[in-house]
Amino acid sequence: MTMRGHNATLVVLGTFLLWFGFNPGSFDKILVAQPNTADQGNWTGVGRTAVTTTLAGSTAGIVTLFGRRLLVGHWDALDVCNGLLGGFVAITSGCSVVEPWAAIVCGPNWMADVELGVYIFTGLFAKEEFVIQAYDSGVSGVVRPYGLLLGGGWGRIGAQMIELLVIVGWGLISPAMEATPTLLMQRTVDTPPRFYGEYMRMQNQ
Repeated sequence: MTMRGHNATLVVLGTFLLWFGFNPGSFDKILVAQPNTADQGNWTGVGRTAVTTTLAGSTAGIVTLFGRRLLVGHWDALDVCNGLLGGFVAITSGCSVVEPWAAIVCGPNWMADVELGVYIFTGLFAKEEFVIQAYDSGVSGVVRPYGLLLGGGWGRIGAQMIELLVIVGWGLISPAMEATPTLLMQRTVDTPPRFYGEYMRMQNQ
């Protein structure tokens, strides 16, 4: 019998704890200034990450709130928390390299497919300036692929599509690999052992 999460207080508390550490806390160094500037540094990326994460999560939470109200006829705080977490996950890949408006677009799409937000949206909306800030601390002269819709070509989104195909392929293959020993055992043993003593008798034969 499955038991749904039923302690709403702890669910909401856990959601808020994740909110402020989910993505902004991923930077290993904050006080790193960018070259030729005194007011730009890794802290800029941290602030942008906090903004985009909040916008994506909030938008996803609001859409989930009213969507569930229309579907089931009542308000549900636990579903809103799930929506918030889905928005956080959807923006994770691009939280430091997209504009705030792109985060609003990305957040609610977790309901269609989280991978769509994690992989596709970054490849579409990553901004060149932000990509260089996030990966190279703003060093000038560095060329990196960025969002397709912002003129960055197919480099970034192509790499992410390959990654998505690999993950889907592994997800399809791994269950078959896990099931193979069981199938082989069913072919060779009419009645599989249920107790330790039966298993030891089989080993001694």
